[in-house]
Amino acid sequence: MNAETLPAEDTAALIAALGARAREAAVGLRTASTAAKNAALAEAARLIRADAAAILAANAKDIAAARAAGMTEALQDRLLLNPARVEAMARGLDDIVALPDPVGAEIERWTRPNGLVISRVRVPIGIIGVIYEARPNVTADAGALCLKSGNVVVLRGGSDSFHSSRAIVELLRTALAGAGLPQDCVQLVPTTDRAAVGEMLKAQDWLDLIVPRGGRSLIDRVTAESRVPVLRHYDGICHVYVDRDADIAMARELVANAKMRRVSVCGAAETLLIDRAAIDTHLIPVLERLHALGCEVRGDAEVMKRDPQAVPATEKDWRTEYLAPVIAVATVDGVDGAIAHIARYGSQHTESIVTANAATAQRFLDQVDSAIVMHNASTQFADGGEFGLGAEIGISTNRMHARGPVGLVELTTYKNIVRGQGTIRP
Repeated sequence: MNAETLPAEDTAALIAALGARAREAAVGLRTASTAAKNAALAEAARLIRADAAAILAANAKDIAAARAAGMTEALQDRLLLNPARVEAMARGLDDIVALPDPVGAEIERWTRPNGLVISRVRVPIGIIGVIYEARPNVTADAGALCLKSGNVVVLRGGSDSFHSSRAIVELLRTALAGAGLPQDCVQLVPTTDRAAVGEMLKAQDWLDLIVPRGGRSLIDRVTAESRVPVLRHYDGICHVYVDRDADIAMARELVANAKMRRVSVCGAAETLLIDRAAIDTHLIPVLERLHALGCEVRGDAEVMKRDPQAVPATEKDWRTEYLAPVIAVATVDGVDGAIAHIARYGSQHTESIVTANAATAQRFLDQVDSAIVMHNASTQFADGGEFGLGAEIGISTNRMHARGPVGLVELTTYKNIVRGQGTIRP
């Protein structure tokens, strides 16, 4: 099956066939040992390293098509693979091998007065559909995390990363077969037809969870149309607040890293908040560092008075995920002003405060209602690998059932085990 548009009936049949194979694979994966899953992942890491040239050649096709289509530089950066990023994919699989297997772990146990012993034990969610755009490393991360947590995964990458994703999935499937596990534990939807997404969203008869990763239009569509439970990853409108008690040198370097280390990742800072009490001491050193790195500054009236290189910010800027070397800068009245700004404009992804005042930091950490809240740390640490999770399937901005980086544990649910001794209910 190629990547061309299919007739509606063929698309429906294609997705149904993937579902049938996923259900069959789930039976074999459910009883797979940790050793078998780790063997598959270790072999996948080896194959990714050994076949790096083939992965890069496939990625080059995607990059060429993206450039011809006029894709932005920021999105091309998400799409691009190079030897270091291929090695990072392989290393991510190695890290997942080293992590404990959550399946079968007992969460808690208690005994009732009637003698019943009740325990809760982690089990896989089941079959997970991952719908994503641009970033081919998601293919390896999602495939590996789902496998280790006992879940079958059906991957629907975007047309922009089709060749890269297919090359990676072929290696994962080869590794599965080598470990004696069903190859269909990891499947890639073999068409870029957008109708395939619609068919997945109504596949509640076999899909247990949908994880969308991409722009707001994709997330909004999946949220609106899906009959399958959705684990959302909304915009990364991330904030850094520089408090009056911040160390100026720390603020300068931390903001620069949060914004400019990689502008295309969801943890990149998009808005800088500056305490009004620190605007004449802290603002210019921080902005000078950003300007030196090639970052455009869009500021409010107070910022415009002090920075001749800034351009005026509009209301839209406070709600924008740029994914580019652009940052919005707002003046706020202390930590309470920062908390209020984030509550109004944020996407509940990642926020950071820079301050030497422990009480102010604690107020921020307690009152900011985002998935990840930081003190004196770059928002670019919003990453499953940096959290010690091996990798992530996304940063959940949901409130249920997982929040923040979604790793192995977050890809499980639990079942209740009840042990009696012929116990009957009166």
